[in-house]
Amino acid sequence: MPAIVIIPCRYASTRFPGKPLKFLFGKPLIQHVYEGVKRSRSVEKIFIATDSVEIFETVNSFGGQAVMTSEQHQSGTDRIAEALLKIAETDEDILSRADVIVNVQGDEPMIKPQMVDDVVELMLDSKANIGTLAKKINRVEDIVNPNIVKVVLDRESFALYFSRAPIPYHRDIFCHNVLVNNNLDMINMYKHIGIYAYRRDFLLNFIKLPISFLEDTEKLEQLRALENGYKIKVKITPYETLGVDTPEDLEKVRKCLSISS
Repeated sequence: MPAIVIIPCRYASTRFPGKPLKFLFGKPLIQHVYEGVKRSRSVEKIFIATDSVEIFETVNSFGGQAVMTSEQHQSGTDRIAEALLKIAETDEDILSRADVIVNVQGDEPMIKPQMVDDVVELMLDSKANIGTLAKKINRVEDIVNPNIVKVVLDRESFALYFSRAPIPYHRDIFCHNVLVNNNLDMINMYKHIGIYAYRRDFLLNFIKLPISFLEDTEKLEQLRALENGYKIKVKITPYETLGVDTPEDLEKVRKCLSISS
């Protein structure tokens, strides 16, 4: 399916200001994300949506294409939608040409091209409004970490719910406080990987919906889609990613990439 990727990339960050421009093996973080996406076979074009002139200029310097967007956006999805409409002002055919819009986070330097292809492929299911990925949790600390978002699925691999809490609650294990590494095989829990594919028309309608109760409670914007009856298709991926939210995360990514290379 024809797809374009828009990478939301803002400068301000409470825990790590300017992180997209921090260097990793001689390149800014955002360039690693861009190059990972560029190797995908399903992507027609890649744009980086930013609120920063410095990021804009950096992207152009390494051959990427940046789009300036507002500083006021509350979510990456809103930034992507604004960027898409701005792109359409100079490329009138893009809204009819691109059936799928992919959101890759600008702080995910470990993104694999196969992950982009996988979320695009999920949109072949006519019932899917959004496609995303999940990975089986294999560490106890991830189960209880509220920064690791969990997802539960139905039998057709559509999301039933996303939460920062441990879901599903394995009563016989959790209530006896015997959650240890050697019983992880008994626990079927999945970590949500924050990459999304949207149908173009869904994306442009989604940003018009008000923030929902569950979204505001968990601070997870994908819950707005579920609360409004939209379907999110999920594929289980073997790939692990590590987003960069802090300087410590950047060092963890550096070590991971050093080992893998």
